[in-house]
Amino acid sequence: PVTEAEAPQLYRIVRQLAAEARIPVPPIYIIQDDSPNAFATGRNPQHAAVAVTEGILRIMNEDELRGVLAHELSHVKNRDTLIMTIAATIAGAITYLAQMAQWAAIFGGGRRSDENGGGGSAIGALLMAILAPFAAMLIQMAISRSREYQADASGAQLCHRASGLAQALQKLDTASRQVPMEATPATAHLFIVNPLTSGGLASLFSTHPPIEERIARLRAMRL
Repeated sequence: PVTEAEAPQLYRIVRQLAAEARIPVPPIYIIQDDSPNAFATGRNPQHAAVAVTEGILRIMNEDELRGVLAHELSHVKNRDTLIMTIAATIAGAITYLAQMAQWAAIFGGGRRSDENGGGGSAIGALLMAILAPFAAMLIQMAISRSREYQADASGAQLCHRASGLAQALQKLDTASRQVPMEATPATAHLFIVNPLTSGGLASLFSTHPPIEERIARLRAMRL
């Protein structure tokens, strides 16, 4: 982590917001990346960390940076990393069970259908085994999007106004397209804006809601 002497503004803002949220001040990291983004991680407020990229520090004014950090500290306070870990574990378990059912339908269903005329049930089990992992993933991504909305709302409440975060999201939407961040689907949910592009049906599998919808909700808040 960076020290307070190296990043006095970051520590000052995080200390104020952590006191407002009534959580410990987490370690702060600065990532050497020109793409503007930020994330928080940790299973609970006592074991958490906040990271920002060099890119986001260059383009944000203090009010916008405060909104971004409030969003990330809200993830910490709400234990969203733990929630998403549990969701991913459940989705993985469903996928594993579906694969087992698929193999059972392929190798066991044929014999039973020949003996009992139960081909329909084997086909139904096979279809369920194929569709279940997609359903599990859709639910997992929907949970992730709902946690982003909640972190936006909680972050605005920590700042006692929503304008800073709304302006930050608008700026991040433009800047992140110009300087994309290298990320994987496994880590995309961590960031304040989705580092992976998505649109159309792919948005159903996105970890983040549309930025324009997030901004609209923030601007509709009355604090």
